[in-house]
Order: sequence, then structure tokens, then C-alpha cells
Amino acid sequence: MADRYNLTGLSDEEAKEFHSIFMPSMYGWFTLVVMAHVLTHLRFPWI
Repeated sequence: MADRYNLTGLSDEEAKEFHSIFMPSMYGWFTLVVMAHVLTHLRFPWI
């Protein structure tokens, strides 16, 4: 079976590999952002 390509130009296997790296990185970034906002709010409460 030939590799299928989608709109990004990645094959299904390449897309799965990219996804497996991207998702943990995104969760880590969101965790860092939430922690920064919580710490900022504790230091300089605005509400």
C-alpha cells in the first residue's frame, strides 16, 4: 500500500510521530503558563 499524504504533506506515520511529540510539549507549555499566572496572581492580586 502506498503512503497516503494529507494536506500537510506528511504521511500517516509521520503525522502520528509529530503528534506524539507535539501533545506532551503542548501540555507542558500549558502547565507552565498556568503556573506563571497563578504565581503572578498570588504576588499581585488583581481581583
